[in-house]
Amino acid sequence: MRRTFGLAVALCALVGTAGVTGVTYAETRPDSRNVVQTPITEAVKLPRIGAIENVSGLLERRGRLVKTERTLTYRYPGASYVKVHFSRAMLREGDRVVVSDPTGTESYSYTAEELAADPWAMSISGDTAHVRLEQGSYDPLGLRTRLAGLGIGVDQVARGFQESEGEGAPEGPTQKKNKEESICRGSDEKLDAVCYRSSHPTEYARSKSVARLLINGVELCTAWRVGQLNRMLTNNHCTSSQSDVRRTEVWFNYECVQCNGSATRRVTKVWGGDLIANDGTLDYALFSVRDFAAVTQYGFLELDLRLPKSGEELYIPQHPRGQPTSIAMDDPGERSGTCAIDDPRYTGYDTATDISYFCDTDGGSSGSPVISATTHKVVALHHFGGCPNSGVRMDLINREIGRLL
Repeated sequence: MRRTFGLAVALCALVGTAGVTGVTYAETRPDSRNVVQTPITEAVKLPRIGAIENVSGLLERRGRLVKTERTLTYRYPGASYVKVHFSRAMLREGDRVVVSDPTGTESYSYTAEELAADPWAMSISGDTAHVRLEQGSYDPLGLRTRLAGLGIGVDQVARGFQESEGEGAPEGPTQKKNKEESICRGSDEKLDAVCYRSSHPTEYARSKSVARLLINGVELCTAWRVGQLNRMLTNNHCTSSQSDVRRTEVWFNYECVQCNGSATRRVTKVWGGDLIANDGTLDYALFSVRDFAAVTQYGFLELDLRLPKSGEELYIPQHPRGQPTSIAMDDPGERSGTCAIDDPRYTGYDTATDISYFCDTDGGSSGSPVISATTHKVVALHHFGGCPNSGVRMDLINREIGRLL
């Protein structure tokens, strides 16, 4: 698969007759791996950033030329991304399917061998996606391609909500707390990560390791690189199965260029890889990504394995409501003006599994790292809203995953 920048898609195909490769499929998912899971006992509704719509698009291959249209265009004014689903892909060797934005700046190219394991293409940022079929070998008379149904079909599109849409879903399993708000003590004190680039360079640098998750095309969470190996950490209530991990896009470098600006940096998108370990009580999911080399430039976070103290200052880099990276650091309710630990032995899914704080978070912030302002290492994995908000203690999670890092 060809790509424009740091992006990867792994797909495979069947082999047909007369040199034709491809597959025809309905909605398919990879088989789940043998991963031990502890189920969460209450239903969790993830924040949604988009909707899936049914469409009908077809590009047929005939000889040298494509019959009917050369390009399918899917445009949804105001949408933040467009993501297409292929219902079929029957191509000759050398043919490629290209999904891109109108300028070709963001572009993903798939062979027939890459269009079977997962029929969803990587999302295209912005409100328009072009799909075109690039034919390989020259066959002017179509002598070797006179097979019915050669070509590609698109039957679904996931597209980002416009600003006027959306559900405003609470973050994480807030049903447990009986509260939906996560903006605590008045106004929202989170700032764009880039706002801290000069004043708090270490905190800004740590935020680079934090990624936005787009799960199953429409749902949101946050994740981050943990340790030097190919390891990402998020909540179990965000992604708890191998199939969900494989259908998760991991977006690095999704941040604003300027403080309080609207322009964002060029995003590096990679697919989720394997679910390595997860647990419902401690609400974590450890997973890998495909094309790991594309994201190593963004660094990683280290774990702080001590039990932190009440009053210890914190900051939380995150992707609230799927927005560019922001950092929760300020809290006017604290004497120091910086958000801090309220209770180091707070009850989460079990007694004393969490630490609590009043740092501002929001829907989509689940899975964010809670970082000590003293050591700049991660002390907790954020998962609950409710004021106080809370994260699972990292010393407890490390007992289960430390050997895997």
